[in-house]
Amino acid sequence: MRRLILKRASASRPSGEWDADDFDVAADGAVVGRIFKANAAPVGSPWMWTLIFPHHEDRTPTHGYAESRETAMAAFARSWRRE
Repeated sequence: MRRLILKRASASRPSGEWDADDFDVAADGAVVGRIFKANAAPVGSPWMWTLIFPHHEDRTPTHGYAESRETAMAAFARSWRRE
């Protein structure tokens, strides 16, 4: 299984200004998703995680909210690995 790496959006994306709480998730050097602190989110779960569309293939859920960045990454990893 490919290892997932969290990279700050400001270091991963070529242009634009990105918030310090915005990250890309990469596998084998390719961006496969995103984790960020959402402006509009459920109370107590400000971190959103999402797989980018080309990587939805038979994975569910494809996005969600979590109480911390670490919890969001764990949820992302479970979806990515189809657990």
